[in-house]
Amino acid sequence: MSQQGYVATPPYSQSQPGIGLSPPHYGHYGDPSHTGSPPGMMKPAGPLGAAAPGGMLPQGHPPHGPHQFGQNGAHAQGPPLQRFPGPPPVNSAAPSYAPYSPSTQSSYPSPVSTSSVAQLGTQLSAMHVNSYGTGMAPPSQGPPGPPSAAAAFQGPSRSPQPSILQPGSQVLPPPPTALNGPGASPLPPSTHRQDGLPGPAPPNAQYQPPPLPGQTLGPGYPLQQANYGPQMAGAQLSYPGGFPGGPAQMAGPPQPQKKLDPDSIPSPIQVIENDRATRGGQVYTTNTRGQIPPLVTTDCTIQDQGNASPRYIRCTTYCFPCTSDMAKQAQIPLAAIIKPFATIPSNETPLYLVNHGETGPVRCNRCKAYMCPFMQFIEGGRRYQCGFCSCVNDVPPFYFQHLDHIGRRLDHYEKPELSLGSYEYVATLDYCRKNKPPNPPAFIFMIDVSYSNIKNGLVKLICEELKTVLEKLPKEGQEETSSLRVGFITYNKVLHFFNVKSTLARPQMMVVTDVSEVFVPLLDGFLVSYQESQSVIHNLLDQIPEMFADSNENETVFAPVIRAGMEALKAADCPGKLFIFHSSLPTAEAPGKLKNRDDKKLMNTDKEKILFQPQTNVYDPLAKDCVAHGCCVTLFLFPSQYVDVASLGLVPQLTGGTLYKYNNFQVHLDSQQFLNDLRNDIEKKIGFDAIMRVRTSTGFRATDFFGGIYMNNTTDVEMAAIDCDKAVTVEFKHDDKLSEDSGALIQCAVLYTTVSGQRRLRIHNLGLNCSSQLADLYKSCETDALINFFAKSAFKAVLHQPLKVIREILVNQTAHMLACYRKNCASPSAASQLILPDSMKVLPVYMNCLLKSCVLLSRPESSTDERAYQRQLVMTMGVADSQLFFYPQLRPIHTLDVKSTTLPAAIRCSESRLSEEGIFLLANGLNMFLWLGVSSPPELIQGIFNVPSFAHVNTDITLLPELGNPYSQTLRMIMGIIQQKRPYSMKLTIVKQREQPEMVFRQFLVEDKGLYGGSSYVDFLCCVHKEICQLLN
Repeated sequence: MSQQGYVATPPYSQSQPGIGLSPPHYGHYGDPSHTGSPPGMMKPAGPLGAAAPGGMLPQGHPPHGPHQFGQNGAHAQGPPLQRFPGPPPVNSAAPSYAPYSPSTQSSYPSPVSTSSVAQLGTQLSAMHVNSYGTGMAPPSQGPPGPPSAAAAFQGPSRSPQPSILQPGSQVLPPPPTALNGPGASPLPPSTHRQDGLPGPAPPNAQYQPPPLPGQTLGPGYPLQQANYGPQMAGAQLSYPGGFPGGPAQMAGPPQPQKKLDPDSIPSPIQVIENDRATRGGQVYTTNTRGQIPPLVTTDCTIQDQGNASPRYIRCTTYCFPCTSDMAKQAQIPLAAIIKPFATIPSNETPLYLVNHGETGPVRCNRCKAYMCPFMQFIEGGRRYQCGFCSCVNDVPPFYFQHLDHIGRRLDHYEKPELSLGSYEYVATLDYCRKNKPPNPPAFIFMIDVSYSNIKNGLVKLICEELKTVLEKLPKEGQEETSSLRVGFITYNKVLHFFNVKSTLARPQMMVVTDVSEVFVPLLDGFLVSYQESQSVIHNLLDQIPEMFADSNENETVFAPVIRAGMEALKAADCPGKLFIFHSSLPTAEAPGKLKNRDDKKLMNTDKEKILFQPQTNVYDPLAKDCVAHGCCVTLFLFPSQYVDVASLGLVPQLTGGTLYKYNNFQVHLDSQQFLNDLRNDIEKKIGFDAIMRVRTSTGFRATDFFGGIYMNNTTDVEMAAIDCDKAVTVEFKHDDKLSEDSGALIQCAVLYTTVSGQRRLRIHNLGLNCSSQLADLYKSCETDALINFFAKSAFKAVLHQPLKVIREILVNQTAHMLACYRKNCASPSAASQLILPDSMKVLPVYMNCLLKSCVLLSRPESSTDERAYQRQLVMTMGVADSQLFFYPQLRPIHTLDVKSTTLPAAIRCSESRLSEEGIFLLANGLNMFLWLGVSSPPELIQGIFNVPSFAHVNTDITLLPELGNPYSQTLRMIMGIIQQKRPYSMKLTIVKQREQPEMVFRQFLVEDKGLYGGSSYVDFLCCVHKEICQLLN
């Protein structure tokens, strides 16, 4: 069985300031003595750190600290490595990160000097794809590293079966460089040609950024050691067919560079298109354990035949390693991204509801797993063996059924819980609070009526819209009208409760001025049925903007507003959701009062993490109380300046709510985006007062959870509410061996209250394979899920670790995963070749996108609030949303076929793909940009904007005009399709080429070098390759 691999041959011409790599240990599996480290702190670890790859320093760089060099070589054998602790762990589990070694250089490939950029542009100049057999690399690949590194990469030996593909992209000779002599020509591993063809230069190749301070433009670098002796770890790389260590070229003008053909490195677009071509539009059945689903970007129909649909659960790998040693060796996180309430297309079967009456669901006596397809019936059907803990249980008399000739129950296909991966149970009173049925939930609308919100028309807009959306409150399928009750509060520095009882002629207002101890001034008439009180509610919504029209109060409170809503739900003894419409920093004297602490001086320092932490300790216990009473908080923010999203957003995050943010909101421009979000949020599928438990078969367990959740203990994931867009990412660790026969089984059970007030259990089951071969693990990986996991674990760590350390760890772990594959699964090849597993060939480009995100890399145009906001959004994203967020869709619009309904093919996110004659649409799930080239076709401009030329286009508009022509209709349809199924309404920005706002747009061209730091895809690939070579040597 041959293993696909992606091969590149970068001729490294120089050392790049790199990331000190340490011997591979896996987070928690390091030295047990670290478990006592204080939360959020790293233990100091003597003289760790690696020499910069190649041990060479560019001229003009500040010298490294003394610990970088000396007798330690590339891998310092210092004390054991420190682990990566997050917040005080709620469990004894391992953190998700490999340890790091501090180095004085930035871990993230720094913007390099001009000469280095030109050279990096050539470093991948010869690429070819090999489909590799799973052979162990021979030990003669270089001097052995330190024992720890060597031990970490031992794996099963397989016989090599190389089969070589020569794709269309040309094989280019590298340029003459200081290290490989003139014209060393890289060759594929098993052929010896020297007929390389020059490839075309990318359109923007001539652009060179200026050197940074302290960097020189000199052509040569001081050589530490010539190529005469044995190769140094991580130093100069050998080239197949290259010059055997010619003399270094030290002086003279830089040689003319041959530029890299960007089409020769793995393309996310190609990977997505290939999967669509092979699996799109088909039926995917879930009857096989451990099968790999179509990519999240591929449309197909999913048929549940015993394992949960990938819409509900996706995994980082669908084959777990049998032992924790293998897991440590590969360092591939074992995780599942669970979206329990995911939306199912209309052509797929909704979940069946199983009702066992007062006896409730059948469960294993020992581990409490619910009846599912993994239970094995024995003794003629009288008993069953649990698939999770192997306990043998009696079948309850009411549930007995005879078995057929293969030991399967005769009613197997009649019972969803025996034949399907996902289904629901009606829960009995034992599963309800205080053992009594819950009341139907309530929605409470809380409007900030401070001066600015009244003046800019926001309050009037909200009140008008509520009249419409209240008609569309969610209801159970069979209900005539919604069972949800509604209530209304307005506030500035005091709170106003409204009595909207249906018997009243007009609404009554009650004011609560004591915001330090909020109480609910009325019970009867506060939460009402919309249908019964419709006229009173409409009367109130008409009055609110007038009532506060003369108010000049601009100070607001915030925590007391949440407290009031929660107390109202508690008094009514029902779960529910608060919709808070708020716009400023809460500076009025009250609990949760905040001050402006936005400090640019903290950027790029170890104290930067403070900006992501809440400013006061009021909000965390408040969130805990909300979860305890089933009160979910969704916050619509309309800031015109700093509002401290890190503090205000904490309660929405911990209660399973959503945070929406509209900067500098203007009613005439931004109301459509806000109204779409509000409608979508009110109508979406949601479960209240939820608690989730993830059970696993023996040998491994869930250790870490990421999402819009609260955890009081190590196993119960509590959510005041969970909706169809929220995902919880769960990490697993071994606690014993797994067997290839029984595999790894996961059962996710969510107990929740429906919108009609029924208590239910939603069950999702998934079986994964297990293997003692590393190649099987790599073959079954899903890159999109890996990036979701890495993003969430990094964004969680942001609260406690310096960003530089987090970036370092991410690069480190990427290199470890790929080095382990190279060493144990790929067939032998030259050290200068970069080999990527087929399932991970776009991992580097996605990882680089994560490293460049504004959360992990500060940049001038991203405010502190924006960074905290994006951090919070990603924490609850499912795989489809995180995929689009980190690698946006870029589509050419000028090539539109107006007769077709198919979307124009996406292109890679790079400036080199844009053209002056073109119009391009870019979307990442939060923003949408329409980029207009300076020479855009006038007929297109006329068709889309109804103006004669590029110069006449008004870039302030946020909605395209509705024109009757085919261009306009087709473009609007395309935008509608891209917006569909996305949790946030994307605001449209019109961008003209060569005008100032283009700077913001360019940040989304993620394959290019960042304007304020952050590598290009090519540079990052080189950086990772260099790390891999260091690890292997």
